[in-house]
Amino acid sequence: MLESEEMGLEVARQVKEMTKKHEVFYVFKSSFDKANRSSVFSERGPGLEKGLQWLANIKKSVPIPILSDVHTPAMVEQCAEILDVIQIPAFLARQTDFYLEAAKTGKVINIKKGQFMSPYEMENVANKFVQSGGKQENVLITERGTFFGYGNLVVDFRSVKIIRDLGLRYVYDATHSLQLPAARGDRSGGSREFLETLCLAQVAAGADGLFIETHPDVARALSDKETQYPLSDLASLLSRVVRLKNSL
Repeated sequence: MLESEEMGLEVARQVKEMTKKHEVFYVFKSSFDKANRSSVFSERGPGLEKGLQWLANIKKSVPIPILSDVHTPAMVEQCAEILDVIQIPAFLARQTDFYLEAAKTGKVINIKKGQFMSPYEMENVANKFVQSGGKQENVLITERGTFFGYGNLVVDFRSVKIIRDLGLRYVYDATHSLQLPAARGDRSGGSREFLETLCLAQVAAGADGLFIETHPDVARALSDKETQYPLSDLASLLSRVVRLKNSL
């Protein structure tokens, strides 16, 4: 979540330096609105207008490609003026109107696999975009775990092969797949201690990309504090990921 323009710039610049060193392609992601928080009292971010302006400034200043999520089809056209990648949130992954609007923009889309969906179902979801005029090569599918019971998410590693066999690029969301939804009553909990293990395992399984939320001070993060990865530890993780990827 965009807590401030200054923090967004700080994170974007530091991560860009890390990824440049390891020759990793980097897209900066942050949310101008966290519209699906557990409580109405939770922090949501700066909102559409201010948030897009912050993202535009980050994109120009760093510079860096920008990704953010949209929450209504009506937002898509305006967001596409700033964003390089349009993200369809997991809980909205089946909503056809998002794909109709996104296809008009010519942009890359990142579809978060719904926690309630199998990887096989993502073929129909991607087809909504492609059959509306979007390009298949502009589709990313992000795995963020699946509900198999109350309060937990499980990552099915078969998803890597299933999604890639559909001719789609597969991204692993290392942060949100470790959430424990509403575990704290009015907010989510999480298990950050498994993030490094699962990132390495996903790369070994053939993932095309990793989606990692990072923060300069995770204990004070305004959202997902129990799954965000410390910015100070990210360089070490990237180093291990790249060494593993190069060894395959």
